[in-house]
Amino acid sequence: MAATSATAVPSGGALPNVDAGAATREALTAIITTPTVKVPADVSWNLDAIATVQATPRPEPVTAPAPAPAPAEPEPESAVDRTVPAASRSAARPEAAPAPPAPDTPVAAAPALTATVSGQAIVDYARTFLGVPYVWGGTTPAGFDCSGFTQYVYARFGVSLPRTSSAQATVGTRVSAADARPGDLVTWPGHVGVYTGNGNNIAARQPGTPLTEGPIYNSNPTFIRVT
Repeated sequence: MAATSATAVPSGGALPNVDAGAATREALTAIITTPTVKVPADVSWNLDAIATVQATPRPEPVTAPAPAPAPAEPEPESAVDRTVPAASRSAARPEAAPAPPAPDTPVAAAPALTATVSGQAIVDYARTFLGVPYVWGGTTPAGFDCSGFTQYVYARFGVSLPRTSSAQATVGTRVSAADARPGDLVTWPGHVGVYTGNGNNIAARQPGTPLTEGPIYNSNPTFIRVT
């Protein structure tokens, strides 16, 4: 064990104090604690050549082939019954259903209304019903009584009359026999008709007698202008 080197001291200086005992103790401790390896004298050493190590790369993982795409499904056909042939433009079309019969109409169409109704137009329209049978309470061309007839005729010219002869005698304007003109009402108790001029009238007179034009048989009639 080598001794520690001394520290150089400048010339002319005193030597430093060295603790020789401490150095000795350190040397002894190193000897005791250091293991000693003893090798027999006849031992021979043999070093084999180092084998060559070759690294082998890891094999790449096997990738399964991608599945083939499924065939596209055919589009569904439109819901058309192909067993039914297409309609031909030349084929005959089904005939339209006949129109329902028109309701009963009067014997003659009413003339067009004007601002001032012509009395002669009323007479001409009333004459189209000559021969219609008398029917008690009748108000249509199938059969008239006296007030049903006058109510029907004047209604076609926009004049609304009450239903009975006595009520019709209270409407409009009374005129004298001298001032009466065709188209006025002519009435007396229990009867009413259409004045046609020259002392005549058209009226439904009585059961069994059809609608007739003839002389006024009452001696004191009342004339009423309603147009």
